[in-house]
Amino acid sequence: MTTGSREPRGEGRRFAIVVARFNDFVTARLARAAVATLHEHGVAEADVEEIAVPGAFELPLAARRVAASGRFHAVICLGAVIRGETPHFDFVAAECARGVADAGRDLGLPVIFGVLTTDNPEQAMDRAGGAAGNKGRDSALAALEMAELLARWPEGARLWGAVGSGARS
Repeated sequence: MTTGSREPRGEGRRFAIVVARFNDFVTARLARAAVATLHEHGVAEADVEEIAVPGAFELPLAARRVAASGRFHAVICLGAVIRGETPHFDFVAAECARGVADAGRDLGLPVIFGVLTTDNPEQAMDRAGGAAGNKGRDSALAALEMAELLARWPEGARLWGAVGSGARS
């Protein structure tokens, strides 16, 4: 039996979308798809809050602060880091990914990494509603599913040491 829903529901849950303004020709499309997906799955308009930050490098700090507020069941981080001619791409992409992951682990709240890291603008657009789908939608679905999963497995629930493992409580 698999834990988790294929069609997660969002009624009664609150979501924050932290979106980078840099490369907004891409990130605006990601954000629109994320919002629409949350609404399609029963999340009320009043239960979705969008927060803009300058760029992808600022996403982790904002996501951590928003997640720590206790007002949301999940935080979705959206951005687009497009490779240029310098190593700047590598630093921004790596630190953004690490910071978003750390925020979720440290706070015990789903903090979803919906940041595109592409070689060129065409690849980014393909992933923001083009041939490769929309990663904003995918990120919203991940947030819905993780919020639902964590509601079923509250903090402190025993996840390891299942029947037959020999572990004792």
